[in-house]
Amino acid sequence: MLAYLPRPPTDTSRYGTFPQKPNLLDAPGVLVEDGRQQAAATTAKRSTPMPNYPSAPRRSGFIPGEPSLPPSRGSLTNQHHRGRPSWCPPPAPQEASARLYPLHALSVANIPNSSRGKTSARSSTIPTPEGLQSRRCKLLEEDSPTVQAGKRQRQRYVTKVGKCQVNLGNIQDKKRFLSDIFTTIVDLKYRWFLFVFMMCYIVTWVVFGVIYFFDAWVRGDVGHQGDPEWQACIENVDGFVSALLLSVESQRTIGYGTRMVTANCTEGVILLMAQSIVGSMIDAMMVGCMFVKISRPKKRAQTLIFSKNCVISRRDEKLCLMFRVGDLRESHMVDAKIRAKLIKSRQTAEGEFIPLEQSELNLGYDTGEDRLFLVEPQIICHVINRHSPFWDMSAESLRREQFEIIIILEGIVEATGNRCLATGMTCQARTSYTEDEILWGYRFEPCMSLEKGAFQVDYSRFEMTFEVQTPAASAKELHELKELEQQEHSTLSLYWDHLLQPCVLPGP
Repeated sequence: MLAYLPRPPTDTSRYGTFPQKPNLLDAPGVLVEDGRQQAAATTAKRSTPMPNYPSAPRRSGFIPGEPSLPPSRGSLTNQHHRGRPSWCPPPAPQEASARLYPLHALSVANIPNSSRGKTSARSSTIPTPEGLQSRRCKLLEEDSPTVQAGKRQRQRYVTKVGKCQVNLGNIQDKKRFLSDIFTTIVDLKYRWFLFVFMMCYIVTWVVFGVIYFFDAWVRGDVGHQGDPEWQACIENVDGFVSALLLSVESQRTIGYGTRMVTANCTEGVILLMAQSIVGSMIDAMMVGCMFVKISRPKKRAQTLIFSKNCVISRRDEKLCLMFRVGDLRESHMVDAKIRAKLIKSRQTAEGEFIPLEQSELNLGYDTGEDRLFLVEPQIICHVINRHSPFWDMSAESLRREQFEIIIILEGIVEATGNRCLATGMTCQARTSYTEDEILWGYRFEPCMSLEKGAFQVDYSRFEMTFEVQTPAASAKELHELKELEQQEHSTLSLYWDHLLQPCVLPGP
């Protein structure tokens, strides 16, 4: 969730300046001389507590053409050299195209105290092994906030394969899951589902086997085995194992004929009827769960593919957000519909923070374009108009935003086999796109061709894009520019028509 929080404002008085192209190699001698002068001044005034910022820049250290920094912050190069201990090797010369991070990220105050302060006093007297020096330098570089910020990974709301990254916890009322026991069993993983499936039968067999053995033992059938004059209630039951076999044969209707319940006792007949009813109920429930578990169309979504990137370009003189979907199977989806959600955190005018707010992206719901005949790959288009959340977003502001687009494709799996038995089930495929996966100024390459009297789809070109000429301005700015041009054109046409009107002479 922290990845969707709004970024802090870029205040130069708080974070310092951000030069895009620093020129640090223009005068290296001047920088070294300035560093030596500051080191000598620090040694001479060691008794006075010095702040972490260098003194005011001198005339000898002025570099023409380099961006000026506030005197309270000092130079980035000098702060970096003072923050690195004396036993660390000097940093490599920075290229001119390297990017500089904020000043507060490179200040000495961000280095842990355990690795700073003691090293300046001990580095000149106690020799340190080379391996330990390199290890300490790596620890300092890993602990720096710039490296930690680079290692952070973006947490997605929905993965590319459609799995929702939301974990539900601290559920107090768990009795609701038992009230819907059928769905609870179907939603279990396969290992737990098979465990529940087997235990339902094994427990009932053992329970009724114990009851059969207890009944035979109380009536004396166990002790009168082989007595032809004894009228047994349950024949050929001489122990628990034989009673368990009778329970399995009765519930599964095997009927070998060696063990049976006779008409000499009423409780045996009632027990057999009860086991038959319970066995039928377990068969109906567990076989139904197994059928639904196997026939769920989750795996059907594996053959519904989405493009890895979204593209933004102009179509019919309108700026559009587009992506591509395709179906790899020859059995097509029936009544396929597609929709999109924008996941973005925002802050209201009253100061309320709404994390992960969901807003709808119109993919042609009002015109029926969201209903797809998914026979060949389709390019889905979202027109960026005044109702779109991307209305005032340009190519530059797109890089600074943090959002996620969730794409949901739903359809009915085409029924096969006997029409009286087969029923269609709804399948849903999902994917997501972050702001880094949107290409501004690109289009998808066509992947269909006509060969031998039929259309051929080349899925190797499914992900391919090519660059087109697209303005970097937002749709709002392009709309305002177009209105301004129309207004100027109408003004000029009215002025020109006024000049071409014939002069009307007054009457005599």
